[in-house]
Amino acid sequence: MAKLNVQKTVGGLGDYLREQRGQAQMSLRQLAELADVSNPYLSQIERGLRRPSAEVLQQIAKALRISAESLYVRAGILDADESGARMVEDAIALDPQLTERQKTALLDIYRSFVGTEEATDTELAATVTEANQEEK
Repeated sequence: MAKLNVQKTVGGLGDYLREQRGQAQMSLRQLAELADVSNPYLSQIERGLRRPSAEVLQQIAKALRISAESLYVRAGILDADESGARMVEDAIALDPQLTERQKTALLDIYRSFVGTEEATDTELAATVTEANQEEK
């Protein structure tokens, strides 16, 4: 049963990555190069055959210009309640109709309404490290 849940999570992550890559209008090869991972490995992740480490997810998120938290949730590393606000922030950041200035303004307004601050890389790394230790 647990193996089925892991496969479902990994497959969902792959679908999500493919969707985000499509929205970013990036080929698999381009994303692999930007994320500094091999093309076949990234392909395996997208097809749900591999479960990437938190570090690889962070590299992919950076290349796609989305939050690593959203990928951690999709991969089952973080609980969705911990980063629900990040999903909205990702949607704003990926909207091609908005200028960078508009995106920044919308993010500031959204954060003021929900009372969240952008997580720093240090805080995020600590959360991921803690989640990885709990898995073991």
